[in-house]
Amino acid sequence: MRHPCSIHQVHAALGSRSSFSYTCTRGTHLSNLGAPTAEYPTSKELVPILFALICAILLVALDQTIIGVAIPKITDDFGGLDKVSWYGSAYFMTYGGFIPASGKLFKYFPLKISFIISTFIFMVGSLICAVAQNSTTFVVGRAIAGLGAAGVATGSFVIVAFSAEPKVRPGLIGLMGAVYGLFYINLPVGGLSIILLLFFFKTPPQATPIEATWKEKLLQMDFVGVALVMGGIISFILAVEYGGQKKPWNSGTAVGLLVGSVLIWATFTIWEYFNDERAMLQRRLLTYRFVWQPSGFQFFFASAYFVLLYYLPIYFQSVDNRSAIGSGVLNLPMVLAMAVGSTIGGIAASKTRHAAPFMVAGAVLATISAGLMYTFDIGTPLGKWIGYQILFGAGCGLGFNMGITIAQANTSMEDMASVTAIVLFFQSIGGAFSISAAQSAFVNRMVSELGRIAPGIDPQMVIATGATQIRHAFPADQVPAIVQAYMAGIKVTLALVVGLMGADCLLAPFVPRKRLPAQGLQAGVVA
Repeated sequence: MRHPCSIHQVHAALGSRSSFSYTCTRGTHLSNLGAPTAEYPTSKELVPILFALICAILLVALDQTIIGVAIPKITDDFGGLDKVSWYGSAYFMTYGGFIPASGKLFKYFPLKISFIISTFIFMVGSLICAVAQNSTTFVVGRAIAGLGAAGVATGSFVIVAFSAEPKVRPGLIGLMGAVYGLFYINLPVGGLSIILLLFFFKTPPQATPIEATWKEKLLQMDFVGVALVMGGIISFILAVEYGGQKKPWNSGTAVGLLVGSVLIWATFTIWEYFNDERAMLQRRLLTYRFVWQPSGFQFFFASAYFVLLYYLPIYFQSVDNRSAIGSGVLNLPMVLAMAVGSTIGGIAASKTRHAAPFMVAGAVLATISAGLMYTFDIGTPLGKWIGYQILFGAGCGLGFNMGITIAQANTSMEDMASVTAIVLFFQSIGGAFSISAAQSAFVNRMVSELGRIAPGIDPQMVIATGATQIRHAFPADQVPAIVQAYMAGIKVTLALVVGLMGADCLLAPFVPRKRLPAQGLQAGVVA
């Protein structure tokens, strides 16, 4: 069922187009006579564009996935577990803060140049991470990389939305999702993506930026909202970092930070509500079921996925005493299964023109496999590691990108960038909160278990020791107790994954089941 147009849409269209007529009755299209007709590149022209976008998504995927395998070794090089949450959350802090703004960026500024600048910023952040000699520099690099990644992620999906007809778009999004599968590798890949887009991508008429004054463009970026999002994330990270680790949970510092985080998020909600069309999360778009339900699905899906991505390598390297390379090899079943599942899901959604069933199937499969992975313990056989990861990866692959597919299929060309950014915002915020919460739960449970089974071992010394160095830094007779404490902490993170995926199982059946359109949407059509 189509929604009636709002006065904001009429006002926006009148302010940006010279010739405009509209109908506001339910069941009719909003027709913009001044809007350009949608044009799509030929299959031959689309190939290098798609390859460039895959390279770009590969940048984001590598930065989000390879860090999990690298974290145990990073804790050795930079010293201890106390900054683990920052390695992931610093990235998601800027990524989540700027992703909604990036939707406005691609709406009001040239698509091609904005995407290339975002890729360059990401490469600078990756270079800083590559040459970092201490944890502070590394965290700064992660934050800069997250800023660039916000534009890269949103831009990739926006470009494919404007470059591919709706009937083939789900398959291409699935193919892009397949690359989700250390940091120096981002530089040549990023350079290749920039070169390909410079020579082969021509901005289609339907992606022409909306005309506005520079003042209006800057107001549309909603920098106040960006600052509030980052402030809310930072205060939450600090709260869970202090709580139970550096100070008691009932201390003034921990409570104050938690209350501060809640107040900042409340302020952000009020600001976005009254900022109306200039808000990065426009309330008009959030009232549409095809936006808020896929956004909620992506929030829980990403929350569970990134917790497992960060703590499974710690399990392999600390509990099972594997090397970083060995841990990466053991993660391959999940990564490869996710790539296959994403490709199959995207193609199937294109053929059947239905995405919701794959969201349900993916959530159920991932929840079952997460429950099976909760049985992981010291000495778990190899067959279980491989089998359970394949199930989880396949489930993630089937469902991970369906939220974006549904949202894009039901929105207008004019709102395409904003809607894409909103869905990715909730996905990134899920990662930021879940990684920080998992780190707090992991450390608190590990310290508690250590105090129970080995009260003579200093827990702060264990926290300050790198995850792969515990067998070298402590006497042999103390190592079994420390490994057991590690396992207890990891169990809590696995339980968190089960709970988050379970929430997705409850939400997935209610996502809109409307068939995906087979033909292109005209600019100005309200879905």
